[in-house]
Amino acid sequence: MIKCEKWGELGGKDIFLYTLENSKGMKVRVTNLGCAVTGIEYKGLDVALGFDHPDAYLSQSSYLGVIVGRCANRIKGGRFTIDGKEYQVGRNLGDNHLHGGFKGFDKVLWDVESVDETACQVRFSYLSKDGEEGYPGNLTAKVAYSLDEGGCLKIDYEAGADRTSVINLTNHTYFNLSGHNAGSIENHNVRICSDHYLETDVENVPTGKIVPVVGTPFDFREFHRIGERIDGDDIQLKYGGGYDHNWNLDDAEGLRLAAEAFDEKTGIGLQVYTTMPGIQFYSGNSLNEKNAGKGGAVYGRRCGFCLETQYYPDAVNQKTFLKPVFLPGQIYRHTTIYRLFFV
Repeated sequence: MIKCEKWGELGGKDIFLYTLENSKGMKVRVTNLGCAVTGIEYKGLDVALGFDHPDAYLSQSSYLGVIVGRCANRIKGGRFTIDGKEYQVGRNLGDNHLHGGFKGFDKVLWDVESVDETACQVRFSYLSKDGEEGYPGNLTAKVAYSLDEGGCLKIDYEAGADRTSVINLTNHTYFNLSGHNAGSIENHNVRICSDHYLETDVENVPTGKIVPVVGTPFDFREFHRIGERIDGDDIQLKYGGGYDHNWNLDDAEGLRLAAEAFDEKTGIGLQVYTTMPGIQFYSGNSLNEKNAGKGGAVYGRRCGFCLETQYYPDAVNQKTFLKPVFLPGQIYRHTTIYRLFFV
């Protein structure tokens, strides 16, 4: 079942809020503003951070629930070179580029391309014009959200440009499996299916070194509580104020399990499957929203965590990283699934 309601207006165009619901009562709310997930209800709890009003999505700085692009995560100095030409994109995080720049895909109104009741799917599209935030080429991005009977929120990404360009999209939903308004996620247990993570510099930009997790606080090959080692004496944790790092998944191809989490208190678990080569685990270290969350909730530090599937941060500038650079006619196509279940 899909319910649609008008949620507001932006630039004379309608903002819509869609509710996808399966027969078991799980609900996912998505909007064409920032192509955002605004809520995920499971077992009577809303486990995704979000806002009650569309204006808050335009003024927020933490990317709650939105699709970010044209390039997710960081680009060092906001600069990269394609075919011998250097491009300068928006430097909206100090000297660096983050999540598409000052007005990325999270701050625009997407078109509603299709609504499929049978598949319980809503598909959005957005045309990013040549030169937007400094990126080359006219790029068309499409994102489809689908909900199935097994508790899976499936996100299908597709994009292509008429010039060689960078394409790296992700969803930035913050999860709290105790409920969006339950406070700290430090008691959540997390497992990440990876033997290596990316070392970063003081600005949280990868140095290019791919580091084994063994013997470090980044070893999540078995379940660990998020807060168990988060404030330890490790320079990488100090740089990020906690976890804000990329783990490497490119030792396998196709859709595979990348990470999972569960909350002992509620018994709600989360699994993340993806075709992407990397996953960014972010422990919400900088959450400090001026705008109140849903129902007046206050989203403070570490009250939500993200598992963002993506190409590696700053991959466009790193020689050894798989580059998210696509030629004209070459299609960017990836899938990520967030599966909720009862432990």
